[in-house]
Amino acid sequence: MQLDIYGELMDSVYLYNKYGEPISYNLWRNMVHLVDWVCRHWQEADEGIWEVRGGRQHFTHSKVMAWVGVDRAIRDVELFGFPGPVERWRALRDEIQHEIMAEAFDEELGSFVQSYGSKELDASLLMLPFVGFISADDPKMVGTVAAIQDRLMVDGFVRRYDTASRVDGQPGGEGAFIPCTCWLADCLSLQGHDEQARELFERVLDVRNDVGLLSEEYDVANGRLIGNFPQAFSHVSVIGTARNLSRGVVGPAERRLRRPLRIGRVALRGVRR
Repeated sequence: MQLDIYGELMDSVYLYNKYGEPISYNLWRNMVHLVDWVCRHWQEADEGIWEVRGGRQHFTHSKVMAWVGVDRAIRDVELFGFPGPVERWRALRDEIQHEIMAEAFDEELGSFVQSYGSKELDASLLMLPFVGFISADDPKMVGTVAAIQDRLMVDGFVRRYDTASRVDGQPGGEGAFIPCTCWLADCLSLQGHDEQARELFERVLDVRNDVGLLSEEYDVANGRLIGNFPQAFSHVSVIGTARNLSRGVVGPAERRLRRPLRIGRVALRGVRR
């Protein structure tokens, strides 16, 4: 059970509508069924983005991505003219957001946490600004970035979470996760800390092998690449961060935050007028 995948899919459909062409009406009907499933199941616990084996929890990242799924469906209706129960979706989007803010932010830590009621951190929280849930310079996000830097960083690389918490049901200890280090660089860049972001990014580039490939994780203590190799997730993250840090270029992190102007109703392929 991974609630985040539905938000990823709906975001992809939204971006395709925005930068490609409108999807077919029949495909949109399937998307409506998918969003309705999210509406019925978003309050359930899941295994989260990291596919933990330690038992289902109410992971913050999963709840945010459920919010993304509903939000992108609303955008598709508002911006591209697709039919859907938008008023009901708007109410649910607000409900999910209010719950996350109430249950997933720890005032004592000054940070969002891995799951509801937890004191643990998780690098997936770095993705919250990229999906438009909260701005990177919001005090809650600034505090989250600072907490992750303090508790999840090892020699310039970012771990997914503290494995000592046994949230994953596995023996403790793993390398730093390369995509997470890129996400931190992206957040720092959005917060205006370009020099720190570039330093982190250069660290990632420095550990590539002789043909420029990266694995899933990096063993800081032994200076070696470990885990799945080569890892597409790592390379996608590197490409995104490279774009985000390029001068004079609107990178994907910033672009995804921008809401386009409302456009007129578009013709839906497969619909007879």
